[in-house]
Order: sequence, then C-alpha cells, then structure tokens
Amino acid sequence: MYRLGTTSYILPDDLAANVRFLAGRVQDVELILFDLEGGPSNLPDAAAVDELARLAEGHNLTYTVHLPLDLRLDGRGGFDHPSLLQARRVIECTWALRPWAYVAHLDRGGLPVFASPREQARWEDLAAQALEQVAGWVGDPALLAVENLEGSPPEANLGVLERVPASLCIDIGHLWRDEYDAQSYLEAYLGRARVVHLHGVNERDHASLAHVQPEALRQALAYLKANEASIVLTIEVFNEMDLESSLTALRHAEGEQ
Repeated sequence: MYRLGTTSYILPDDLAANVRFLAGRVQDVELILFDLEGGPSNLPDAAAVDELARLAEGHNLTYTVHLPLDLRLDGRGGFDHPSLLQARRVIECTWALRPWAYVAHLDRGGLPVFASPREQARWEDLAAQALEQVAGWVGDPALLAVENLEGSPPEANLGVLERVPASLCIDIGHLWRDEYDAQSYLEAYLGRARVVHLHGVNERDHASLAHVQPEALRQALAYLKANEASIVLTIEVFNEMDLESSLTALRHAEGEQ
C-alpha cells in the first residue's frame, strides 16, 4: 500500500514546522531543498536533521528528498557542475534521515523534444554518467527516483534508465498537463516506480487535486491499490489551501472505489 505524502512547503515556515504541522495528515514529507550561491539556503544543519529524525520517529513518518537542480555534467564532461555539487551536499546533509527516495530531474540541456537518434544517444550517454555519479553518492541506485518532466515525452528518460538501475518518479500531474495517457504510462512503469507525484493543473502547474477530473483520479488510485504499490504517493502542492482541497478530492475518489 502506498504511503501518502506532500511537500515541506505547505506553511511559509521552516522544515521542522512543516513536518510538525503535517504529522497525522500524511505519512511522508518531500523535503524541498535549495542552496543558492551567495543567496538563501534551507539545507538543514546537524541540529535540524536531529529534530527531523525525532519527528519522523515519533510520528511514523518517512522523507523523500527532492534534489535542487536538474542533473548534468559540466561543460568539460566532468562532475563539477553546480547540479552535481548541490546534489552531493543535499545527500550528505540528509543521509541520516534515511530517505525513502531522492527525486531527481535529468537536465535535457536544450535537447529538442523530437531529437534525432544521434542527439538522443549523446544526451543519454552524458545523462547516464551524471546519474551514475549521484547513484554512487547515494549508495543504492534504486534510492534515486528519476522524474518525468512537463514538456518532455514521458519516455525520454528510459534509455538512461536502461543503463543505470535507478527508480522512477512517475509524475502523473505532468502527464495530465501534457495530455499524455497517464493511465497507460502508470500501468507500463509502476513496477519500477518508487515515488508517484499527484497534482492538478489549471492556469498553473501543481494546483490542487480539486482541478483533476474525478474519474481520472479515481482510476489512478484504484490501479495503485489493486497492484499494492509499495510507493510514496506525494500530493505535490505548496500551500495549505491546496493541500486541504486535495485531501478532500482524494477522499472522495477513494470513496467511489
């Protein structure tokens, strides 16, 4: 059965305050972290990690961690690109939390949506090298969950994942936004998924599930339950109003099954 989660940006407050607020509402919190050079950072220090660990233990919570930047090699084909350096910092400072997964994006680097086979193969080679490096820092490639992104074909990452045994983060909201057959994709690739993201789409992405057609939401939830998916199902929204209306939509969809 899936563990229901949401993000650490529901309240305009720090990580621990959000986790305290969410305890009892969800079973997993996706830590949204950033560390801007010369700017703000919310990477937890040792004391904050200890507090997050205590909250997790006390409330039977797990964490997923969203890596800050889309992963890619530097211009020389090396591992000094900011996306990789930040990924390493995030992994090192959150490792003690034993996250359920690290969610990663692969940087398409300007690759056209309909790239030539040669362009796609070159990108896959570079992306696989970057992903392998991050997998080495994590220790187990299965803890890396590579997310399908809006504006890219949902199969875009599959060539990379044939070479690196990472998991998938299936973002159903992105599939809905780009009008792909979300149910077919879910049925094809759920077996490799460690995380599934849910969110609605209206004039913006990551809107409340209240903006999802009830039948589409019911169908997705029914498939997850029928297959006893051992995943974290993250409602990926970023304020309290969207979370509460999303939970209501989820309860209604589950009640129709």
